Amino acid sequence: MLKINNIKTYYGNIQALKDVTIEIKEGEIVALIGANGAGKTTTLMSICGITPPRSGEIIFDGDSIRGVAADKLVQKGIIQVPEGRRIFPDLTVQENLEMGAYLRKNKRLIQQDMNYVMTLFPILENRRNQLGGTLSGGEQQMLAISRALMARPRVLLLDEPSLGLAPLIIKQIFEIVRKINQENNTTIFLVEQNANQALKLADRGYVMENGRITLVDSADNLLANDDVRKAYLGI
Repeated sequence: MLKINNIKTYYGNIQALKDVTIEIKEGEIVALIGANGAGKTTTLMSICGITPPRSGEIIFDGDSIRGVAADKLVQKGIIQVPEGRRIFPDLTVQENLEMGAYLRKNKRLIQQDMNYVMTLFPILENRRNQLGGTLSGGEQQMLAISRALMARPRVLLLDEPSLGLAPLIIKQIFEIVRKINQENNTTIFLVEQNANQALKLADRGYVMENGRITLVDSADNLLANDDVRKAYLGI
């Protein structure tokens, strides 16, 4: 479904990604784990064209999307939930969700999806008329995921959804991510520093070190891998 083939991405003269190759199949949850600064977020930025790779290919449904404009990627169903949530703080919860559907025209389906995300995160129903910037960190993360769902993603790119959140909220959000995958067959590419939570959720995983993919395996095998356990699981 989504293939990244040997991409090289730079910040000026500094090479951030070095021949990165990742394949994500339809309906999978795939985790990309690694230390802070390994290049995980840059990988997502490369897919979305925010930090375009200088070489290599990014293929979605058999077509190259390297250099494709962000709004066209959204129309294709590639939706990112950015690190740090990045909701619109001066808009209400309702308005934030409506912004997620800004390219859609069918009002009936938009309302149907609005109702769906409110059932996933009932707290958002209670906060419907509250400004996004006044929500707690966990509520903002719920809103950011819900806003992405309003675009009806085929591939949901999640960048550090656990960042700065309490363990109980992290558990709740990861359970909802699994539910989204199972109920809608939404393909999920999860970039996460919390390797333990990510691999418990994922079907497969990639380990990134210094801009390179160093290990690929099933999530269960990575959880049992001694090197991964020592480096990323604190065991």
